[in-house]
Amino acid sequence: MTHTEIEITAELVRDLLRDQHPDLADYPVKLGARGWDNQLWRLGDDLAVRLPWATQDADALLRKEHTWLPALAPRLPLPVPVPQRLGEPSPRFPRPWIVTTWVPGEPADRAPVTRGAKAAIAPAAFLTALHQPAPEQAPAGRFGRGSPLADCSAGFAKQLAEATERGLIADPDAVRAVWDDAAAAPDWAGPALWLHGDLHPANILTADGTLCGVIDFGDLFAGDPACDLAAAWSLLPDDTADLFHAAYQPAPEAATLRRARGWAVLRALSGLLIGDAGVHGRPGGKATWGPPAHAALQRLIATAQR
Repeated sequence: MTHTEIEITAELVRDLLRDQHPDLADYPVKLGARGWDNQLWRLGDDLAVRLPWATQDADALLRKEHTWLPALAPRLPLPVPVPQRLGEPSPRFPRPWIVTTWVPGEPADRAPVTRGAKAAIAPAAFLTALHQPAPEQAPAGRFGRGSPLADCSAGFAKQLAEATERGLIADPDAVRAVWDDAAAAPDWAGPALWLHGDLHPANILTADGTLCGVIDFGDLFAGDPACDLAAAWSLLPDDTADLFHAAYQPAPEAATLRRARGWAVLRALSGLLIGDAGVHGRPGGKATWGPPAHAALQRLIATAQR
């Protein structure tokens, strides 16, 4: 994590708006959240300002989101933060920033999904709408996302070893068995589809036990839908993955579901490590990420043992 040396305050946000988008400068400004890459400041009732405060590649992610998401958002059945304005680097703040629509709700790492059937259908409908063929100039994924799952085997082994060493996993052989089956599945042979790319619980908003919004499209890219279909185990309650996959169209092939389990394992291991860091006060740690990651691993192991 490389946090900006500039303290982000309501006064700074208002000054940036006065400089570049003065028609928005008189709206009330208050802190909404501090995320992994960005700080989110509410702007009036319906807008938000996102400013990168960590991770050097956050600048490119904001620009990518500003470029592509407005065209995709109208077809999506759940609210998303649609970019409205782009702020350029300046002497006041040396990085780009954006103004988006505000999406109400609580992140699922703090307010988990609980309403089984309804909760399964909502993300399935969302991904059905999002997963359409992308143009050739669509962005590629980061961290191996979109590449063959087997290419991530070294990263899986490293994360599994670290999580085991920290005592976060009781049965590493069971986790490895899920991964080995997923990595052996045939690669995606269809067209590159638009993907959210980062559907972990902190990027899903909930209300009344079900999904009410999807945020943070900085990882938006084109590739294998299995990466997003991992959400069935990462986000939903026990025994709802089959409902999710039945509602998703077209029905995913067996090989796609195997790869999706592999992506879900990677996401769960990452969540365990980040959650453990948060519990122990390490930089970049988020304690709320651990419990949903542990639950996801248990679901994946149970699925493999059927």
